[in-house]
Amino acid sequence: MKRLTRNLEHLLSWGGTRREAAFLILSGLALAGSILGISPFPFDLAWVAIVLCGVPILLEAFLGLVTAFDIKADVLVSIALVASIIIGEDFAAGEVAFIMQLGGLLEDLTVARARAGIERLVRLTPRTARVLGPDGAERILDAARVQVGDRLRVLPGETVPVDGVILNGQTAVDQSVMTGESLPVDMGPGDTVSSGTVNQFGAFEMQAVKVGEDSAIRRMIRLVQSADAGKAKIVGLADRWATWIVVAALAAAGLTWLLTGQVIRAVTILVVFCPCALVLATPTAIMAAIGNATKHGFLVREGDALERLAGVQCVAFDKTGTLTQGTPRVVAVCPVPGFAKERLYALAAGAETGSEHPLGKAVVRSFRQTGAQPPRAEQFAMLPGRGVQAVVEGVCVSAGNEALLESVGVTVPNQVKKEAQGCAQEGCTLIWLAADGRPAGFLALADTLRPDAVDTVEGVRAAGAEPVLLTGDHESAARHIAGQLGITRLQAGCLPQDKLAFIDSSQAAGRPVCMIGDGINDAPALKRAQVGIAMGGVGSDIAVDAADIALVGDDIRQLPHLLVLSRRMMGTIRLNLAFSMTLNFAAIALAITGVLNPVVGALVHNAGSVMVIVNSALLLGWRRR
Repeated sequence: MKRLTRNLEHLLSWGGTRREAAFLILSGLALAGSILGISPFPFDLAWVAIVLCGVPILLEAFLGLVTAFDIKADVLVSIALVASIIIGEDFAAGEVAFIMQLGGLLEDLTVARARAGIERLVRLTPRTARVLGPDGAERILDAARVQVGDRLRVLPGETVPVDGVILNGQTAVDQSVMTGESLPVDMGPGDTVSSGTVNQFGAFEMQAVKVGEDSAIRRMIRLVQSADAGKAKIVGLADRWATWIVVAALAAAGLTWLLTGQVIRAVTILVVFCPCALVLATPTAIMAAIGNATKHGFLVREGDALERLAGVQCVAFDKTGTLTQGTPRVVAVCPVPGFAKERLYALAAGAETGSEHPLGKAVVRSFRQTGAQPPRAEQFAMLPGRGVQAVVEGVCVSAGNEALLESVGVTVPNQVKKEAQGCAQEGCTLIWLAADGRPAGFLALADTLRPDAVDTVEGVRAAGAEPVLLTGDHESAARHIAGQLGITRLQAGCLPQDKLAFIDSSQAAGRPVCMIGDGINDAPALKRAQVGIAMGGVGSDIAVDAADIALVGDDIRQLPHLLVLSRRMMGTIRLNLAFSMTLNFAAIALAITGVLNPVVGALVHNAGSVMVIVNSALLLGWRRR
């Protein structure tokens, strides 16, 4: 029996969608010939539809009953098919089989279209890489053989094979596969590139940082493989209804036959009672919504994630890397009276050129973003725990904390100290500078807001959810950021357990939480929340794995769209269920009274299934106004 079921499953899977489409075309032509009375064969042409479309239904029903005793729509349809043939209604049997398979094909096409935006990532996986040897010789290897630390060359028009850092060369990279942005991004030495993105113009050399399964494109593919409609709670409910409807249909058909003596009415009841529209109502809507979310940069890992998201009342944001850029930059240059701001900034950037400290690198990076290059430094020295010293353009520059200035005997003026205190209260980190033993001023560095953060928070509030800020920063920095964003509810100094406590208390009070974060410390909260959304680009692997949804391009502007989409999806599901149940019961009443015959009943019933699929498919192109 196991061998038989395996052979039947293989037979049903053969050819896929193309086979179904070909069989439907032939069946449709045969049914048209049957209506017109064309009979070149000694049998009704409707039998072509019965064989091509009906036999797969019978086999599916048989497999369901034998392997899992699964009493679903296929069982009822099979009974209706056999009953129609027995009473001589060949055309009705062929029409039922044809429209059932048409509905199934439409569902397959809807699902395929919904997933097409994600599955293209699999096809974009780079296959080869240009690896440079110690002598500079170039070898073309399988991308899977690239090792961390390898030096690679990427030519114009080629796909970046692994994640890495550009060592030399200027280029523009098409990152649309990861971010959805249509314009290429200019890049140069020090910039990071992701596998799967496309080099547009100039050639460059890079060093591999993440390879194989750790690369961005492979991580996204793993998310793709888990992005399935699954078995959402409401899907299970529809399935349970379908099982009971099969039993009720058989009982209603039997009673009608006994009371009226007309078997054709009983057959019609079986035809119209098939719960196809009911079973299709939810999964088609979920998959269409997942497809819509994919086009807006989200990968939905759990089928019921959107269902759960529809009930969220509170959206909790991590700060660093989620609402902010995640990297410090110079936000203020404050010289002492008589010292030029531009001069102070240039001396600081020159002194920090040789620094390995993240703040030193941030100063150099910020200075280069102004379009200038740092002046050359000589006699550079790292001073652990204090800062750096170097000679820049003939000036001895000390750059670091207040302890460094004290160690070289420099006293900062009170007026400058007051300015520094104001910056510190806003969450800034300060780098003090002295030039030739005299105070020169300070640079303030801070993690800045994403350009779209304010609009995102406003959109979340407009979507009916309360935005909350959960951050490990101290109170003053958290309040400064929250004030810029218009967030009134916040918790500062949060450890992972503090975020968990907030989520637990909020959800215990009947306010489901959607958590959005990017770091390892956010993973427990992402897992505990009603819905967890991880920043898939900058976020850690652990955070992504813990979340229900990943935001591929880190474009948080699309978050309000996702919230409204989830509620729109639930509205579509409810409408589908209400419509399918109403249509079923109305058709049953007409079948019992003899108004509908099997042929018309099949048309009415299956038209309902098509309407449900079409209604769900509208979610694919839906946009929030």
